[in-house]
Amino acid sequence: MARIQPIPTDAMTPEQIRVNRKIAGPRYSGPARGPFAVWLRTPEFAEIASDFGLYLRTRTTLPRRLLELTVLITARQWTAHYEWAAHEAFAREAGLAPAVIEDLRAGRRPGFDAADEALVYDVATEIQERKGLGDATYQRATDLLGEQTVIDLLTVIGYYTLLAVVLTGLDVGAPDGGKPLPPLEK
Repeated sequence: MARIQPIPTDAMTPEQIRVNRKIAGPRYSGPARGPFAVWLRTPEFAEIASDFGLYLRTRTTLPRRLLELTVLITARQWTAHYEWAAHEAFAREAGLAPAVIEDLRAGRRPGFDAADEALVYDVATEIQERKGLGDATYQRATDLLGEQTVIDLLTVIGYYTLLAVVLTGLDVGAPDGGKPLPPLEK
C-alpha cells in the first residue's frame, strides 16, 4: 500500500481541485493518481510536472515508440510498478513488439529488430546504471538519432526517473490491482 494516500476530493483546496481537474481530465471525477496524487499537496509543482510530462510526450523529436520504450526501461530500472503499468499499453499502441516488452519486464535485454530501439536501450541503461554516458555511446546516438533527439531522449529519461523515484520511494504500486514487476536480479 502506498505510503501517502491521495487527498479526497472533498478535502482539497480550491487550487488543488483546479489542478486535479487539469491533471486527471474532465471525465475522471476522483483525485489524480500516481505521483500526481502526492504532488497535489503542492499544486503548483503538480501542475508544472504535469505540463512538463505532456510536453515530453507530445512535442519532442523522440518518436512515440522510442519514448514509450524509454519509459519502460526507466520503470524497469527502478522497479516502478505504477509507471510501468501506466505505460505498457501505450508502448504496445506505439508499435513496440510484445517480445521486447516481456523481455524488459523480466529484466532481460531484448533481442531488438530495430537499430534505434537497441540504441535507446543502450543509452537509457548506460546512463542509469553507470550514472554517465560514455563517448562511444553518445557518438552512436548522435550519429543515428541526431543531437536534438539525444537531448530529448536524455530529458525523457530524467523526467521518468524523477517519477520513478517518487513512486518507489512512496511505495506506489501498480494501479487498480495491476500486475507488479518482478524484482530485478542483482
